[in-house]
Amino acid sequence: MNIAVVGATGMVGTVLLKVLEERDFPISNLLPVASERSIGKEITFKDKKYKIVSIQDAIAAKPQLAIFSAGGNTSLDWAPKFAEAGTTVIDNSSAWRMDPDKKLIIPEINANELTKEDKIIANPNCSTIQLVMALAPLHKKYTMKRVVISTYQSVSGTGVKAVQQMENEMAGVKGEMAYPYPIHKNALPHCDVFEANGYTKEEMKLAREPQKILSDKTFSVTATAVRIPTAGGHSESVNVEFENDFDLTDIRKTLHNVQGITVQDNPDTNTYPMPIYAHDKDEVFVGRIRRDETQPNTLNMWIVSDNLRKGAATNAVQIAEYLVENKLV
Repeated sequence: MNIAVVGATGMVGTVLLKVLEERDFPISNLLPVASERSIGKEITFKDKKYKIVSIQDAIAAKPQLAIFSAGGNTSLDWAPKFAEAGTTVIDNSSAWRMDPDKKLIIPEINANELTKEDKIIANPNCSTIQLVMALAPLHKKYTMKRVVISTYQSVSGTGVKAVQQMENEMAGVKGEMAYPYPIHKNALPHCDVFEANGYTKEEMKLAREPQKILSDKTFSVTATAVRIPTAGGHSESVNVEFENDFDLTDIRKTLHNVQGITVQDNPDTNTYPMPIYAHDKDEVFVGRIRRDETQPNTLNMWIVSDNLRKGAATNAVQIAEYLVENKLV
């Protein structure tokens, strides 16, 4: 299996290579792709050194798989060129997510939709993945009507520049700003750019992507996305109104039985999900599960996951694993 990793030296790309190695993904030849200034430099993967190549050289090598973590514009420009060469692309950017001809995949939920004809496959937004992982089994059982979500998102979701800004501010050093305001000791109700309706792109991803993943527009999602000064891991406060009533014990049992979800929900022992404990893990953690006492059939819960792993790299590798296991590449 020849595989190209586009954006191999970036924040997600680095984690992607780590996850590929940890999960022992079958690779005979790795084609790490990065910016022009990195071409010729070496990276180490599975104790072997690989030279970074240009994106043109990676296409010419005709790998079976290419995993993109290099931003939307790069994906729009180059993913079709890989696809034309016969390569299956798994894209981490937002470029193809809402394209009606492209599948938006969380393997535990809808990988069975994939076919050999799917040459560009979209990885959902990091906040969407952890949200839908918890919502999907509950929707199947109780039928969602409306979801209200507030996110508390790590600076790592913005990238290296944002992490550096926070570290500089913590050290009292002036430096380049990724955000319009300080992030240390602050909370910014501003993730991604604002759209004409007053919501940010991140908030609209959370509104639109779950409907596509679940192939269902009968429920609605409204979101407020907030950036907080944590180094890794996204947290979400989620309020879900269902058509049908539920039992809290059954909710916990349903979530507990989902592969990839860990329920952490015991107020007596202060057990609940936190980003500090989700770091470097692939699970989606769910806790603070309780009934909304202000209206019927409504649930509150708290969802946490490592945004660079299950929120990006691990989900992409799981898609790749599914393609290989089912001989779709």
